[in-house]
Amino acid sequence: MSTPDAPRSLAEALRASDDVTLVALLRARPDLLTPVPNDLTQLATRAGTRASVVRALERLDRFAQQVVEALAVAPEPATYEVLFDLIAGDLVGDPTGEEQAGEIRAAFDRALATLRGQALVWGGDDRLRLIRTTRELLAPTPQRPSPTGLGPTVAEAMAGMSPGRVQNLVAAAGLAVTHDAVSAVEALTALFTDRERMSALLDEAPVESVEVLSRLVWGPPYGQVTAEPAPHLRWLIGRGLLLPTAPGTVVLPREAALHLRGGRAHRVLEATPPALAVAREHRPQVVDVTAAGQAHTALATIDELLKDWDEGGPAVLRAGGLSVRDLKRTAVALDVPEPQAAFWVELAYAAGLIAADGEADERYAATPAYDTWQELPVAERWARLAGAWLGATRTAGLVGGRDSKDRTMSALGPGLDRSAAPEVRQRVLALVAELPEGAAPEPESVLTRLRWERPPARGTDSSDLRSRLARWALEEAELLGVTGRGAVASHARALLGVGAAGAAGVRGGPVPQGGGPGWHRLPSPAEYAAAAAEAAKLLAPLLPEPLDHVLLQADLTAVAPGPLQRPLADALSVLADVESKGGATVYRFTPGSVRRALDAGQSASDLHAFLAEHSRTPVPQPLAYLIDDVARKHGHLRIGAASAYVRCDDEGVLNEILADKRGQGLRLRRLAPTVLASGAEPAVLLDGLRSMGFAPSAESAEGDVLITRAHSHRTPPRTAPEPVPDGPPLPDSTLLDAAVRAIRAGDLASTAPRKDAPAVAGELPRTTAAETLATMQAAVMTGEALWIGYVNAEGAASQRVIAPVRVEGGFVTAYDHTADEVRTYPLHRVTGVAELADESG
Repeated sequence: MSTPDAPRSLAEALRASDDVTLVALLRARPDLLTPVPNDLTQLATRAGTRASVVRALERLDRFAQQVVEALAVAPEPATYEVLFDLIAGDLVGDPTGEEQAGEIRAAFDRALATLRGQALVWGGDDRLRLIRTTRELLAPTPQRPSPTGLGPTVAEAMAGMSPGRVQNLVAAAGLAVTHDAVSAVEALTALFTDRERMSALLDEAPVESVEVLSRLVWGPPYGQVTAEPAPHLRWLIGRGLLLPTAPGTVVLPREAALHLRGGRAHRVLEATPPALAVAREHRPQVVDVTAAGQAHTALATIDELLKDWDEGGPAVLRAGGLSVRDLKRTAVALDVPEPQAAFWVELAYAAGLIAADGEADERYAATPAYDTWQELPVAERWARLAGAWLGATRTAGLVGGRDSKDRTMSALGPGLDRSAAPEVRQRVLALVAELPEGAAPEPESVLTRLRWERPPARGTDSSDLRSRLARWALEEAELLGVTGRGAVASHARALLGVGAAGAAGVRGGPVPQGGGPGWHRLPSPAEYAAAAAEAAKLLAPLLPEPLDHVLLQADLTAVAPGPLQRPLADALSVLADVESKGGATVYRFTPGSVRRALDAGQSASDLHAFLAEHSRTPVPQPLAYLIDDVARKHGHLRIGAASAYVRCDDEGVLNEILADKRGQGLRLRRLAPTVLASGAEPAVLLDGLRSMGFAPSAESAEGDVLITRAHSHRTPPRTAPEPVPDGPPLPDSTLLDAAVRAIRAGDLASTAPRKDAPAVAGELPRTTAAETLATMQAAVMTGEALWIGYVNAEGAASQRVIAPVRVEGGFVTAYDHTADEVRTYPLHRVTGVAELADESG
């Protein structure tokens, strides 16, 4: 029996709970906190709204969902044992299944505690109740089964049946005819719930009838019948084992289905999470080295991307994002498949390294943050990238897919944010990190575990968004060097210690939050900085040391046997072209590349000295000849503005140019024996003569050689894109404690007994200005608390419990129990006061 003081509503149950329980509720369901409820009644009402309940149900694990679904088909209210019987079925009391039943009971207790903690279930073990909205969502009806596959009860299915038909069913089932339909329904229900009598009834059933029941027992419980059913169907219909719900439609009543199921609400009970299967095991050192190598490749790829866009990247589409052609060109430049190119572009964008420049002819370019990032040590640069990836809601895997309007989604374009992405990444990596060091899981077992922890919505298959996010997380973690050979590396474990929330917190952006496995509180910037520093410290020794030399070869190539120091790499990229990349980078020297270095202000002697200093092999003679030959011709011709002119001390060279038919488009004419004029622009003339095989250099108006360097293009200062939150952010402990105090105080104000309280509950007190002032002054003298009605400057009315301290100048200063602080209120905004009744009375 229920105790006399058992709660009669969810609000009463919350009122009887302690502050720790309320804090846990608001942490698990942060949507209840926006805005802060006035009192516990409002909190309970908000907890029962459809949108909030649906969100809470979606974030339960599979077994907790099964417990909720079982409670929705149990009698209301249900006892603990009745509900457990629906979960465990015939395992209860079976000695052979005693150990399994014990495991199920332990999981059942945890699930029930979770449901109570999230205010989806309330009441003691003798009177368990679902909040009304949850029952409406999950309970079966005559037209719709529950998620368990069970249909309506006998009473629900027979609600519209005529009394004569009810009595006929009772008689056909071998029961005594009763004096009214209600008792007849009760007798039939008692028959279906009696295991021995029900078994005896089914023993008499034709084989075909039993086959029909076996097809309906696990759902859906509905079937179609003709106007003249077959004999085996008539046998079932006549005994109430199939009850009509609509013309031509029959249903297997819940009590009969439960008997056939052995008392279980679910066919497959998923009480424990599926274990992860280990695909491969490696030595932890191998995992760390592999991940570190991939981390170095990731940084090199980002550097190459930013260098490719250094002078201004691709144009921004009108609708935003990269065009398909630009993505393909970027993939070729990075020498990676297009999906990987989209990932690197999105990662650089999420880290705040690239953005749109905002010009009239808008293009993507590096941001000033890129220059700052380049100055960091290599390991810290990786930690920044990994942190940006962990917290980003932008999802590169969606690039190339179609949006809700059937438009192609482009890299850096709109529509790529998925608020669940950080949570899924964090949980996937947390699951992999739970395995022994060096163990790589079977990807499918990770997806199976995630589907247990957060089951996809009914009607969806394994290709649901969360599963795709998990697959992409595993692939991207390997690309980024978070995992090596499928196992989490040591440096990544240090970074994952604060979770994805901390990764996003480094940018100060909101982080999707919610209940369920894998969620942690938002760490402070200091905590994240410490974790990132630890990750960088572990990664640094594993990264290859930058080299200060190359190996020059006789075929006009240079081999860099590892990563080069940045000044050397930058200088070599001007003097030579990259021919191949990998563990060793091959550079090729060409006349064009040497000319590029000369255009940048280097002399032949500078280039010889540079190569001699940084080569571990002697400078090959062909390379020395190439530099000298290009330098000898470089600047022999001078280009200026006439629109443009060509001057050369060698008249024969100018005669050769004038005679060359390829120069007709340059509109050249002789001004003097050593000067030609052109109608083309200097840059056009420069390129035209170079295409004809000459090596001219540009000069200024003063006759000096112009040094040309590539001009880096930077956007104005830009912040990294903010993650799109998955619902309201998770409140911190300070906010939760303050909210609970405010709710408690508001509840005290709305429920405290008051002298001469108005008849209507919650109605603000009304007193005259003189009565208000007198009551306030008296309370200052006696130290009593008052209940007041107050209207703020925005016109919002509220009730408060205050203890006045001072009344003067048209203001009352009082300790406000609702806000848990001392406040001052204008008296003209107080609508009235009432004394709190003596609690002893």
